[in-house]
Amino acid sequence: MAKRTVVIGLDGMPYRLIKDLAENGTMPNMKVLIEEGVFRQMESSIPEISSVAWSSIITGTNPGVHGIFGFTDLAPGTYRTVFPNFSTLKATPFWGREGAGRSVIINVPSTYPARKLDGVLIAGFVALDLEKATYPASLVPKLKAMDYRIDVDSQRAKESMSFFLKDLDRTLRARISAYRYLWGEEEWDTFMLVFTGTDRLAHFLWDAYEDESHTYHSAFLDHLRQIDEVIGEIVRGMADKDAIVLLSDHGFELLEKEVYVNVVLKQERFLRFNREPPTSLKDIGDDAKAFALDPARVYVNLKGKYPRGCVNPEDREAVLADLESIFDSLQIDGRRVIKRIYRKEEIYEGPFLERAPDLVLVANEGFNLRANIKATQLWGKDIRTGKHSQHDAFLLVKGEGAEEIVPEKPSVADVVSIMDKLRGRSLR
Repeated sequence: MAKRTVVIGLDGMPYRLIKDLAENGTMPNMKVLIEEGVFRQMESSIPEISSVAWSSIITGTNPGVHGIFGFTDLAPGTYRTVFPNFSTLKATPFWGREGAGRSVIINVPSTYPARKLDGVLIAGFVALDLEKATYPASLVPKLKAMDYRIDVDSQRAKESMSFFLKDLDRTLRARISAYRYLWGEEEWDTFMLVFTGTDRLAHFLWDAYEDESHTYHSAFLDHLRQIDEVIGEIVRGMADKDAIVLLSDHGFELLEKEVYVNVVLKQERFLRFNREPPTSLKDIGDDAKAFALDPARVYVNLKGKYPRGCVNPEDREAVLADLESIFDSLQIDGRRVIKRIYRKEEIYEGPFLERAPDLVLVANEGFNLRANIKATQLWGKDIRTGKHSQHDAFLLVKGEGAEEIVPEKPSVADVVSIMDKLRGRSLR
């Protein structure tokens, strides 16, 4: 039998959480894999959001090459918001490259609408229609019979946490049914399965993980325990020479305050709208020097690039320096909000660099950055208790030569290269 690769994703699961749950017995199968494989803390994308991170994971490239900079973007030369999807991805995912073999891809975020491939693909969120999320279409009736659902109804968490947890379990059970069916029915060289309920769980119940007395502490652990059981089942179904890669796209930590980047820009007179509250960025004022898109992508409003651009290209450097100074000194309750400020040239390279934000902000622990053009206060807080972290994704690799293959400090863009080396070939 030819060497095969299994990839299991746990969306949003941090290195420290996986390490903790493996050590305390909640995830015994992960504990065995950690002991037998190579386990590393991994850097996420910048910004640390799923659409960007998973696009980097499946293509082995950075946003300057694959073209995905966020869940939303601006249509070139406008202030009109667009929603990038799999059709927008500019780089080829690993399963579409020459020599990749046959692949089964289940629930990878930002792979909607599904595209033809040698194998099977069921797209992950954001997916609006199961038929368009599935290739081949002949699989759809089987998925409907399983009550397959692409995502949980996260909005219901604001109304009923009990309903949210039940929906989370139903979604997980259907995901497991789909994996078991395709594992048995399909011939494959690469099998990739992503669990995304882990991210939803962490957003709404991260405090339940940290507080053992929390009403939902046991429910939090039980969800991860169920996933661990599936991981063990998958490992037992693999051949001896098969390799396995487990990973997350970003980490998580406790959320204390949502900080609104466009409010900072308005307070510092870098941003003005022609109406308040604005309906969209189309209401931007003629004298606005900068604006932000979620989560913390800051754009200089350049002449010639945007319809109401007022910053001359030769003044861009001075504007960026002022913005860096403002955000570097931003404090709330005596704590620095911003951990790191990146210029696009520092973190991106490739043919789509021009489309990148001029600055990307990474928050310090406890602070979550949002653009929110309608916000009137510097910060707020909703029902969510967990936020993404950029530095604390995880990577676990078990396969021949893994110790030599896995970098000491891997990033999400390294995953495809690691997979290639595990298979002993370089794909194009």
